[in-house]
Amino acid sequence: MESIGAAYFLHTYRWIFRSVFILAIVSGTSTAFHSGRKWRPTIATLAAMTVAWFFNFQMTAERIFRQPQKLTLSSRWGSAVSEAVVVIGIEQNGEAKAYPIRFLVYHHQVQDTIGGKPVIVTYCSVCRTGRVYEPIVGGRPEKFRLVGMDHFNAMFEDATTHSWWRQATGEAVAGPLRGAELPEMGSSQTTLRKWFELHPASLVMQPDEASRENYDPDGKFERGKSEGELTRTDTASWRDKSWVVGIQVGPLSKAYDWNRLRARRVINDQIGGTPVVLVLAADRNSFVAFERPNAGWVFTLDGETLSANGREYDFSGRDLAAPTRHLERLSAHQEFWHSWHSFHPNTLQDL
Repeated sequence: MESIGAAYFLHTYRWIFRSVFILAIVSGTSTAFHSGRKWRPTIATLAAMTVAWFFNFQMTAERIFRQPQKLTLSSRWGSAVSEAVVVIGIEQNGEAKAYPIRFLVYHHQVQDTIGGKPVIVTYCSVCRTGRVYEPIVGGRPEKFRLVGMDHFNAMFEDATTHSWWRQATGEAVAGPLRGAELPEMGSSQTTLRKWFELHPASLVMQPDEASRENYDPDGKFERGKSEGELTRTDTASWRDKSWVVGIQVGPLSKAYDWNRLRARRVINDQIGGTPVVLVLAADRNSFVAFERPNAGWVFTLDGETLSANGREYDFSGRDLAAPTRHLERLSAHQEFWHSWHSFHPNTLQDL
């Protein structure tokens, strides 16, 4: 349902509606309690208060999925996190950090700084996708809170204008800033081991002790073994809960079936006029997408080394013969097919 406008209206004026309902209750109290059976209105009033308190205060998204009370990051040698976990990695101005998905699935967002810039690292388990944004609104750093979801995607509210922002696109979809977008920061989804291979000095987020019992210790979600109706995985291709890798090139986008990528590991393609290559590492979890320098270059994969036109590149796109040269990275995200298609309705499919 296209209900975001109605939801935002009700949320914005919630205290007016609450006041009206409270006055209506108060206006009938005298009559109700003058009846012969006072226990009936007493029970009804207590039940109403309990339900109102539970759903308006205890069951809010930000209380169910809390941000870390203390954000702790560690070097590789001091980390207590298994290197087999899947992470969202960021590198900015020579600084690198990694955030395990099994932590992000619960928190939904982690606010941090990297390379001198503020960042908000987000993840939506119902869409199965992570995004990293600069939380800059009106030229100033902003704080966000989780308020719910729309089209099965996490929704955040900024503290200043109270606009609602969609996690998968960084777009404000309701409120005074509707239509504005948060600047997206380039990120990677890899195993922690692969991330450390590429960024040995990286820091990695450690579990928040106050949230430990809410984490997925066995990594069922990241392995596609979640049994939840909203977070389960369809193993067949192009189903609602099938995995795809979506690549955005300017206004164009294309989705690549995860099963096909796992079978081939390297896919040479073209999106509009842009030649691209999508690569899956030997760990079958880490992936990256680059723009091919020339449409005639066909990349092959030997181990973890990409080769084309007599040149070799590592998984980060670095030219092994000339380390100062790199392939141009493209925005690529793993996502459930229903989510990618919802937010990219004109997307192409790699069939």
